[in-house]
Amino acid sequence: MQCLPQGVYRPRNAQASPLYRLVEDHFDQLERVWDERYERDYGFWRPVVRQVVEQFLDCGDLRCGFARLWCSTCREDLFLPYSCRRRCFCPSCHQKRARLFAEHVDEEVLDSLPVRQYVVTIPKMLRLCFKYDRKLLGLLSQCFYASVKELFQAATGDRRSLPGMIASLQSYGDDPGRFHPHLHSLVSV
Repeated sequence: MQCLPQGVYRPRNAQASPLYRLVEDHFDQLERVWDERYERDYGFWRPVVRQVVEQFLDCGDLRCGFARLWCSTCREDLFLPYSCRRRCFCPSCHQKRARLFAEHVDEEVLDSLPVRQYVVTIPKMLRLCFKYDRKLLGLLSQCFYASVKELFQAATGDRRSLPGMIASLQSYGDDPGRFHPHLHSLVSV
């Protein structure tokens, strides 16, 4: 079997991106001044932030680990650096995870099931509660599923019927007056 030419593999240069340079140059300062300058408006500094940033800075760096790929037919090899696999912060890894998840949902979860999309919003006067206690967002998802389940069971007359649901929490807006947490969900019908 011969290897078919697929073009030349060019690894991305994460260290050259503006986001990488910004994070590398200013993250430590942001962490130092967070409590004094930002905590009141944006909430406490979560310890996981440093871990996510450190993994992002190591993403795609050969010095932080790699896999060696080798083709026994054409005798070519290359080094593939490990990725951080972080969602929502590393643009490269997030995009890959989002596409793989969407493909999985489309092909293996939904297949040909009929679904409805629901968007659940929170009244403005309650949004700040969710901003400072993020566990409430998980409870929002659980409460919505319980409501949909109760509705479906009442509609079918069968207490054993269970709707399927995929939910995605989103919390757009950083300004206190613009913080808008909400839930997008796909529910089988």
